[in-house]
Amino acid sequence: MAKADHNVEHHQNSPEYYQRVNKLEKLEQLSIEPWAAPVTPTATAQMIIQEFEQDSHAKEYSIAGRIVASRLHGKVLFAQIQDRTGKIQIYARKDEVGDQVFDELKHLYDIGDIVFVQGSSFRTQMGEITLKVDKIQLLSKCLHPLPEKFHGLSDIETIYRQRYLDLIANKESRNRFAIRSRVIRTIRTYLDSHEFVEVETPMLHPIPGGAAARPFVTHHNALNTDLYLRIAPELYLKRLVVGGFERVYEINRNFRNEGISTRHNPEFTMIELYMAHHDYIYIMNFIENMFLEVARAVVSDPAAVVFGERILNFAHPFARLRMDKAICHYLQCSPEDVSPERIDILLKQYEVKLPVTSPSYGQKVYALFEEQVEHKIIQPTFITHFPIEVSPLAKEDPEQPGFAARFELFIAGMEISNGFNELNNPFEQAERFKGQVEARQAGDQEAHYYDADYITALEYGLPPTVGVGIGIDRLSMLLTNASSIKDVILFPTLKRK
Repeated sequence: MAKADHNVEHHQNSPEYYQRVNKLEKLEQLSIEPWAAPVTPTATAQMIIQEFEQDSHAKEYSIAGRIVASRLHGKVLFAQIQDRTGKIQIYARKDEVGDQVFDELKHLYDIGDIVFVQGSSFRTQMGEITLKVDKIQLLSKCLHPLPEKFHGLSDIETIYRQRYLDLIANKESRNRFAIRSRVIRTIRTYLDSHEFVEVETPMLHPIPGGAAARPFVTHHNALNTDLYLRIAPELYLKRLVVGGFERVYEINRNFRNEGISTRHNPEFTMIELYMAHHDYIYIMNFIENMFLEVARAVVSDPAAVVFGERILNFAHPFARLRMDKAICHYLQCSPEDVSPERIDILLKQYEVKLPVTSPSYGQKVYALFEEQVEHKIIQPTFITHFPIEVSPLAKEDPEQPGFAARFELFIAGMEISNGFNELNNPFEQAERFKGQVEARQAGDQEAHYYDADYITALEYGLPPTVGVGIGIDRLSMLLTNASSIKDVILFPTLKRK
C-alpha cells in the first residue's frame, strides 16, 4: 500500500502536531504500525484494581487504553492508562522491556496515544496498584496534544464542538452521559414491565403535527414533494392505538425550527407513550412512579437531588395545581383577578406578550402562566386544566368546560412532561384543526395543520386514551446537575464557524 501523505491541511495545526507527525514517520520507519489491528484485552483498569484489593497476589493481565499522563525517572517510566472504566498506572523498566522498547516509549510515544499493555499487577511503595509492563503495543497514534495537565477541558466552545476531546479529558462529562443512558434504560424497563410495546414511526412527515412548533422543511427528489422533519410522533402513535396497540411508546428525536437556549435545542430526544382505557389522573400517578424509579437508578437520594443551588425532591408525592390556581398562588392574586373581567389588568401589570391580536380568555390565561409563573415552579408539580384553546388534541374536561383534561409537569422552572386525555371524536377534532388553520392564517406560525388522514383514522375508532410526552434531555439535566441542555446532548446544534 502506498504511504499516506502526512501533510494534512484541513485545520490549523500546532507545532506539537508536526512533532508528533515526525514521530509517526519514525515509527513507520521502524515498521511499527501506528494504527494497528484490534487486540482484545483480558481486563479493564477497574477490574485489575478491584481484584488486587481483594487478593494482593500478582496476576497477569492485558488492558487497552489511552495514555493520559506520563513521567520518566531515569530508566523507569510511569504512565496512566485510561479505559472505559477508569485509570490505572503502568510501570516500565528499561532492563525488563529492553532498550529498543524503552527508547520507543521514551521518544516516540505521546500522551493521548492508545496502547495495549500486558503485564502483572503489584502495589508500589507509594501504595498505588500498578501494572508492570511486559509488553506494550501502539494501537492508535494521537497527533494532537490533549488539554494541558489533564485538569479537564474548560473552554465551553471546545467542549461542545469537540465532544470527543471533552470525553477524553473530563470524567464528569463521561459520567453525565452514562447517567443519561441509564435514564433511558430505566424508562424502557419500567414501560416494558407494564406491557408497553416500543415502536418506530416516521421521521419525515408529509404534514407536520402533534405539537405547536415550526418544522424543518426538506424536499424528496424522487417523489418531488416537500416533507417535514417531525416535530412530534403523536398522530402516528395514536394511529397505532386505533390499530390495536393499546400500550405503545417511542423514544426518538424530534426537530423544531426554533430558538436555541440553555433549555432548547432544535434536535432533542423525547419519549411519547399512549395508554388506552386510562385517563390523565391515572397517568400522573404512573409518571410520578416512573420518575421515582429513574431517580433511584441514577442518584443516591431521590429526595435530595442537587440541581444548581436547589434540592429537588423526586420521592415526595408531586404537587398538583390547576393553572388558574397556580397563577393565584405564585402571583399572589385573587381568583377574581384571573377572571375574564379582570385578567387584562394582570396582563398589563406584567406586560405579558400575547400570541395573537385578538386573544381568547384561555389564550390570555395561558400566556400569563407561561410568561410569569412556570419559571417559578421549582419542586415537581403537575399543572392541570389548560385552556382548551391551547390544547387542540386534548379532550375537554366534562366537569370544567373550557379547560382540557391535561397536565404539564414542571420541575426547576422547566416543563418536563405534557399529557392529556386524547380527543377521539373525529368531528370535534376536525373542527379543532379548522380552528388551528384559521389561527395559522392569522399569523400563528406554530398552529397545527389540518391532517385529513388522521381524522379518517379517528373515524375507525380511537379508544379512550391518555398520552404523555417527556423530554429526556431536560430530565437528564435535572438528574446530572447540568446547567445547559448542551451538556446532556453529545453533539448539540451550534452556529457554524
